[in-house]
Amino acid sequence: MYMFGFAASFNDTIVHFTNIQKVDSVWVDAKTKFLADREVYSSQLQQYLTNQEMPYRTCVVVYAETREKAEKKYLKLRRLYVSPKKDHGQRYEVRYIEDDKFRFHSVVNSEQETE
Repeated sequence: MYMFGFAASFNDTIVHFTNIQKVDSVWVDAKTKFLADREVYSSQLQQYLTNQEMPYRTCVVVYAETREKAEKKYLKLRRLYVSPKKDHGQRYEVRYIEDDKFRFHSVVNSEQETE
C-alpha cells in the first residue's frame, strides 16, 4: 500500500505533507476496501508533529494500492494549498516532511480479514 500524510491546524496557516511512502503488511477490509487502523497511522504523524513542537494538528492519511493512484491524490490535495499563480499569493505555509525524519510503521492487526 502507498500512503502519505497531511496535517493542518485551525490555529495557523501551516500545513504539512509527508512523501508518498510504501508501507508493507497493511490490512484492508475485504468488503469496503478501506485501510484498517487509519487512525493509528494518523496518530503516528500527529505524535511526530507533537514531538516537533507542532501540537494540535489534524492529521489524515491518504492511501492507494498503486503509487500512480497515490500520486494523483497527493497532487490533488497539494493543489488546494499551493497556489499555482504568483498573483494570488500564498495563503498557506506548506512544509514537507522528508522520509529520513518520519516514516509510517505497519500496524499489526490479526483480526482483519485480508492483507
